[in-house]
Amino acid sequence: MTAHPTASASVSNACASLPEATDPRLRALGDWLAGVAEPLSLDMSQWAPASADASFRRYFRIGSHDPAHPSLIVMDAPPPQEDCRPFVHVAQLLDDAGLQAPKVLAEDLAQGFLLLTDLGRETYLDVIDEDNARPLMRAALDALIVWQKSSRPGVLPAYDRALLQRELDLFPDWYIGKHLKVALSAEQRATLDGINRLLIDNALAQPQVFVHRDYMPRNLMPGLPGTTGPGILDFQDAVYGPLTYDVISLMRDAFLSWDEERQLDWLAYYWERARKAGLPVDADFGEFYRQAEWMGLQRHLKVLGIFARINYRDGKPRYLADTPRFIDYARKVAERYRPLHPLAQLLDALTGQQAGVGYTF
Repeated sequence: MTAHPTASASVSNACASLPEATDPRLRALGDWLAGVAEPLSLDMSQWAPASADASFRRYFRIGSHDPAHPSLIVMDAPPPQEDCRPFVHVAQLLDDAGLQAPKVLAEDLAQGFLLLTDLGRETYLDVIDEDNARPLMRAALDALIVWQKSSRPGVLPAYDRALLQRELDLFPDWYIGKHLKVALSAEQRATLDGINRLLIDNALAQPQVFVHRDYMPRNLMPGLPGTTGPGILDFQDAVYGPLTYDVISLMRDAFLSWDEERQLDWLAYYWERARKAGLPVDADFGEFYRQAEWMGLQRHLKVLGIFARINYRDGKPRYLADTPRFIDYARKVAERYRPLHPLAQLLDALTGQQAGVGYTF
């Protein structure tokens, strides 16, 4: 890369001109970027917010004089709320597997700053439609199989019983208690505890693989010209856990809903390709589908709690608008399987709604 002697000055000037310049983290970020600007050919005259997410992280897009990377992404992940080390670790795992993920060009783990390659401005969520959904989702499933094939134990944190339970506890604590303002009776609490045991046992009984843990259209990108497969984002919470977790997360998204026939088509595609790739999916598609649905139900309940927590704890209300989607997902699964019927009844009591079941296995 060619060094530009005015890069450090442009960093300071660009940061100072931002409305957020009174933000001490932004000032610290500008000082850090000034130190890496010249060797990385940064052009801070091109500086803009890129995105924010449901966590405390935020992202900025900056320019670069390197023609191979005309723009770069800066991640601001403030300690102690965020830890950049898992992101750096998983980014390397994805790269080792031959998948597209942001590459870390510079880091300051103590301050929570990363400089990353830019995979583009559009996610699947921005571009997916009736015409391109099938090829985009199949590409995502193919990439998921590659990710799962690269799995090995002892590399990522275990998605163990304690973590699964902590996630499930978010539903009664935040969605039922804080959002609905309902105190569960002893009988209702016992019902929920029994359902949680079934869902955790289902998760732990499955073959264990690398799990992205938020594998959905908002975190996938169509990919840059000359690349194959989707770009993969927001992977810092990856764990070693149930094989069906990511595939059902893709099908039953927080921001998109697909009809059940299309979900079945994509799940069958994944199941067939995974078997051919040697992944230990169940030989019976019906049992695989049940495992995926029960795994998805654990995620649905968790997400309901998370979206409520984001609103009441973090002051980000926009996610609450998508909670009806997850109530619908959860109720359909609970109605489909007899052992889960008590949950359907509890959801009906909490929300006063009912939903159709669709296909049954």
